[in-house]
Amino acid sequence: MPETVIIIQARIGSSRLRCKMMLSLHGHPIIEWVVRRAQASRLSDGLVVAIPDTKMDDVLAVCLDRLDVDIYRGREEDVLNRFYEAARSRGADYVLRVCADNPLVSGDEIDNLIRFYRHAPCDYAYNHIPVGNSYPDGLGAEIVSFSLLEKLECTVTEQRQREHCFSYIWDNPNQFVMKTFNPPNPRLHRPNLKLDIDTFEDYRRFALKDFSMGITDDEIVDLFGED
Repeated sequence: MPETVIIIQARIGSSRLRCKMMLSLHGHPIIEWVVRRAQASRLSDGLVVAIPDTKMDDVLAVCLDRLDVDIYRGREEDVLNRFYEAARSRGADYVLRVCADNPLVSGDEIDNLIRFYRHAPCDYAYNHIPVGNSYPDGLGAEIVSFSLLEKLECTVTEQRQREHCFSYIWDNPNQFVMKTFNPPNPRLHRPNLKLDIDTFEDYRRFALKDFSMGITDDEIVDLFGED
């Protein structure tokens, strides 16, 4: 089978919520939540956290090293290159992007995305945002082939599109076959449910609820659907 690798992009210098990755959420830094829950995927073959090679991010590297996680350090501003080099370092055939803003990312929904991509002919597939589907915002991921990622690395020149790995695909939908799907679990058909941590108010909302790292997808809907 092709090598399918999860890559999480993370950094300390988030503009909206500084040092977000190291904030404690129920006793664990947010980056650990993202890593551990993504590692629950049964169909992926590995995971790499791609972080900037800056002094500011050394603290993040130390944290990840203690979690025994593979790390790739690259350019801070050229996120596309950092993502590409992280994938290349693992010899990936297929590459999943998991957003570090999603502490409740679901291993099951990562696997549903991998299954979908293997059987639906397309260039790019996603289930991380409710666009064209009924997913909550923050449970899933995005996936492309390494060959397409390499093409993006070689052809994308606009700085804005290099700051976000797949912006070029979204900006040019006529050039790519983009597909998504609805959650197999009907209880997850909650497109109005936001599970990202972008701001302090988001963090406060998560921190004031009582849940553990092993919370199930159904329990997430029950808990956060009350808001």
